[in-house]
Amino acid sequence: MKMKFRPSLFWDTDPKNIDVKKNAQYIIERILNLGDENDIKWMFKNYKLSLIKHVLSSSRDISYKGVNFWAHILKVPKNKILCLKPSYRKMRKMLWPY
Repeated sequence: MKMKFRPSLFWDTDPKNIDVKKNAQYIIERILNLGDENDIKWMFKNYKLSLIKHVLSSSRDISYKGVNFWAHILKVPKNKILCLKPSYRKMRKMLWPY
């Protein structure tokens, strides 16, 4: 599967080094956080819904706003999402209080 994406989505890496299978979590996280309509369509076309939900539930790199939005859209219980757990939110606030 070939990935077509905006260069701004992966500003911190060389696009030639992104492997769609090996870097699935990284790609899904970026699309859930910053993707536009085309990126999201591509994601749902190329990754299983179960993998997308797993990434949403286990990631620490999806914004608070983004994770709440996608939890609602994908019908993932918020108590199953790592970055919404109070212990994680407290730790994150201590590390980055902004």
